[in-house]
Formats: sequence, C-alpha cells, structure tokens
Amino acid sequence: MKNIIIVLIISLTQVGITNAQKTVGGVPMPKKQMIGKTILTLNGAGVREKMFMDLYACGLYLKKNTHSATEIIESDEHAAIKIQIISGLITSKKMTDAVEEGFKNATGGKTKDIRKEIDAFKAVFSKEEIEKGDIYDIIYVPERGVIIFKNGKIQPIIEGLAFKKALFGIWLSNKPADKDLKEDLLGNE
Repeated sequence: MKNIIIVLIISLTQVGITNAQKTVGGVPMPKKQMIGKTILTLNGAGVREKMFMDLYACGLYLKKNTHSATEIIESDEHAAIKIQIISGLITSKKMTDAVEEGFKNATGGKTKDIRKEIDAFKAVFSKEEIEKGDIYDIIYVPERGVIIFKNGKIQPIIEGLAFKKALFGIWLSNKPADKDLKEDLLGNE
C-alpha cells in the first residue's frame, strides 16, 4: 500500500509539470494525470460558481473520455477530480456544508449506508482552514478507494465503490452542485 501511495505522490507532482495544460478560471489543469501506472486524461474542466462568484476550478480525469455522467458515476475504473480554490470566500465550514448538501442531492437523501465515509471526507476540509490556492486531488483507485491529497499531502483513504459513486455524483448526478460545471466536466463546454 505504501508503494502505491508513493507512486501516486510522485505521479501527481511530476505529471502536472510535464503535460500540456488547459487553463480554467485562471488555473492550469494538466491534460493528463498519472495514477500509478494508469494514465488519466482530462475529460473536462470548469469553474464552480455560486451567485456569480467563481469559487473553485475543477477538472475531471478518466481512463477513457465520455460524455455520460451515469457511466462515470457507475464505473469501477480509475478516475480523479482536481479542485483548486480560486476564491478567498470559501471557508472550511462553507465547504463541509456544501459537501453534505452535495451528498444528499447525489444520493436522493440516502446517505445512511455511507455516513462514516461522508464524515471522513468532510473532515478533510475541516481539519484546517481552506485558503485560496489550496489544491485537492481526489482519486478513485479500484479495490483501494478514494485517495485524497491536499496540496500534495495525503489524507485518509476512504474505501468503497458506493462512496465513490456518491462522491462523483456531487458534480455529475441529476442534481449536481452546478449544472454548468457538470456540462464542462462532461466535455460539453
């Protein structure tokens, strides 16, 4: 397990430097990410907006690009979401509240079976105050779970495909956090 984590860390730091990039919300998003030996390609990227304010830039990385939100949510394949905070208005409290609402929307309110995992995910945002420029890499690895990095530092791993489906549903479900961002992540820009 430690070897996988070390490879992930090396890959996350090196790939972003060597790849072509796409700029979203003033933030460069690498066109490719290497997760272990798996290469993920930028499926789409956009900006999360609320009340006409840009909050964070977000990129979705997949093994095989698709415009199908259902396919992405249901897939048991490597996938990643990169979030870079671009607003100083985001606080840890606001982010954890938004994440809670996102899980409720993505699951139709059926969060009981993954409550422990949701709380562990929310803790990543509440451990220390979120600052403009913070980068979160949220990576799903089959048979391992969701591995999260904040500014390159690994956070607790959260296991379970059911959790991954709900997590990716925050951005891609029928009731996403931001409809325009969903379309951007699906490559429908």
